Amino acid sequence: MILVVIPLLPAIRLLQSRSLRSGLMKPLYCSHNHENPPGSRFCLHCGEKLDQVDNGNIESGLTLAGRYRIVRELGHGGFGRTYLAQDLNRFGEVCVLKEFAPQAQGTFALQKASELFEREAGVLYKLKHPQIPEFRELLRVKQEGKGRLFLVQDYIPGHTCRAILEARRNQGIRFNETEIIKLLRQLLPVLNYIHSLGVIHRDISPDNIIIRQEDGLPVLIDFGGVKQVAATVASQVMASSPATATRLGKVGYAPHEQMQGGIISASSDLYALGATVLVLLTGKEPSELIDPHTLTWTWQREITLSPTLNRILEQLLQPHPQNRPQSANQVLQALTSQSPSIAYSPPPPPSPPTQATVAVAPNRIAPTPPSPPTPVVPKPTPKGNNTPTLGWAGKFILALVFILAAGGFGWWAGNLWIETQLQSAQRNATPIQEDFENPVISPEEDDEPEPSSEFSQEEQQRKQTLRRRRMNLGIDYDFYVSLVDEAFWNQYPAQQGSQLSTDPDDAKLRQAWDAIAANLLTQIERLNLTPQAKQKLGSYGAEDRDRWKARVNRLRLSSRALYDIADAKFFHAFPKQKGQVGTEFLDQPMGQIWQATVADTVKALQSREALERIVFEPGDSGKKVSGTLQPGEGKAFTAQLSADQVMEVNLSTAANALFSIYSPTGNTIFLEDSRDRTFSGKLPESGFYEFVVVSDADKPIDYQLDLTVENPPESDSSVDESTED
Repeated sequence: MILVVIPLLPAIRLLQSRSLRSGLMKPLYCSHNHENPPGSRFCLHCGEKLDQVDNGNIESGLTLAGRYRIVRELGHGGFGRTYLAQDLNRFGEVCVLKEFAPQAQGTFALQKASELFEREAGVLYKLKHPQIPEFRELLRVKQEGKGRLFLVQDYIPGHTCRAILEARRNQGIRFNETEIIKLLRQLLPVLNYIHSLGVIHRDISPDNIIIRQEDGLPVLIDFGGVKQVAATVASQVMASSPATATRLGKVGYAPHEQMQGGIISASSDLYALGATVLVLLTGKEPSELIDPHTLTWTWQREITLSPTLNRILEQLLQPHPQNRPQSANQVLQALTSQSPSIAYSPPPPPSPPTQATVAVAPNRIAPTPPSPPTPVVPKPTPKGNNTPTLGWAGKFILALVFILAAGGFGWWAGNLWIETQLQSAQRNATPIQEDFENPVISPEEDDEPEPSSEFSQEEQQRKQTLRRRRMNLGIDYDFYVSLVDEAFWNQYPAQQGSQLSTDPDDAKLRQAWDAIAANLLTQIERLNLTPQAKQKLGSYGAEDRDRWKARVNRLRLSSRALYDIADAKFFHAFPKQKGQVGTEFLDQPMGQIWQATVADTVKALQSREALERIVFEPGDSGKKVSGTLQPGEGKAFTAQLSADQVMEVNLSTAANALFSIYSPTGNTIFLEDSRDRTFSGKLPESGFYEFVVVSDADKPIDYQLDLTVENPPESDSSVDESTED
């Protein structure tokens, strides 16, 4: 007799595997959808007690609600089963029926579950994106006296990234970096779309990304928000543990704040995306890539990546949400730009004031510290006469060229002056049409065509109203169209790059476009931009930003303080744009409005409307300044202090205010966009310290700034505070 000894654990796993394949044993799932071996009493991932009762599946061939014929079961988890079905009302088109709260029995329980689902998951029905399965309807059925609740959605033929990874593992290969970058570029716009609607996926993993068979695009499935609703139904209707309704997500993929506290945001989805990418690249699970002692990721020893992708993954997987990118667009920009710095980390050291290039930080233009103007040193004339002399013929030709050039320039300048005067006269002329009440742009010089006669009378009037508002604001028509198109395409990505026709079929889309236009005009009106700032919309560039920095530097103020005040005003009018200011943003129409806001902020600082010097009289050690800030308004204060002095700062104001304190060179940031109100410590350097208070409240707020220092120096009367351009 031959005795064969098989190691215990592999043998058990082998038996379990065979039993699972044969259908004799099925895995158990907790309410978090964690898979556990059959017979488990508690979840191996989160410790939740497991329900051993099997509710049974629906047999193939059965028709639900007289419409959906079950083809087969696709899978099941803690919230119910998923079936492939045929929609008999759509000529047998296949779809997916995802069952939730199958234990809900009785008319009241089923009705309550339906109400909760409709109220809390209704937003998912609004998701209209080609890379998201469309949610068709909520289906209520009764089978053998038991109420069932299904979500009907599109079926996506293809394979999950998990299935593709497993197949490649068997061949000894993994996803390569080129494939991952392509995947990110195709998936990040989808995340940006759902996040813009306030929807967080909550459960991104290789299991929930399908590579669609027909076009190879990644499709995002199994939104965790749906599972969140199912858990809420379970806790409120079936008296399950309420804790299960908050802690959804897969261990290793979901960040700590989501698993432990139920806190979700766009950054938690981006964390899960980073974990998913690493699993695909390395072929290992997060538990194999995280140090169990330090809880830090150690994937760098598994694979070598390009510096750009390496940096992006490091930022996506930061343990603290505030240190991660705050939007999918930031990641996409970093993926396609030369500078992949996207996380909310401390800004890099400021560039020298003489450098002409403009560095861009993740959430704003990179600040430059104030500095005195660099003196211009004339270049010395070289001694000796090594330059060949011109003969009389050469001199004659040179003189002739000069005369012709001067004449041509004079002709061009004269015509330009005449054209400018004519345009100015036209702007100041009284408009002919009574429809327009003193518009900044007159109807004669406006490029917008009249509304099509094919439109209804109501639509024509609507477009005329929008035109009057735009012209009264002084917004150029071409810029206006590009601005509204940008917002419209973000909301309707399927229309990207296409123009709406005059056909009745596009009437609803034209109405949506007009509604977006009306909202944008209202937001621009709220900014109260000067005519000069609005006139340049569409033409702001790097030269303007360099000029603004130089102007505020002459006021002993950094561009960091400038952008703090401009951001407060801009984000008050456009709150959904927070976190979007970056390199690519500046060239977009919305970025042009932000730069117009900066241009007006520079003028407010130069006129001392938004800037105040704190000057200590001889013998004084403390100063108080106070005032009132309107919604979205900010103010900067500067004080000349010396190194090693002890400074105490206290700000008394409303909760909806942000406070920043910067050192003269910007190397030390004591507070930045902070809710903290106090600081005390020794100063690291001499120069002009900056104190910036901005309001993000919806009503006026009062403030009082108390500044105390030891032995303050006398003010420097030689400081150039010229307000000239």
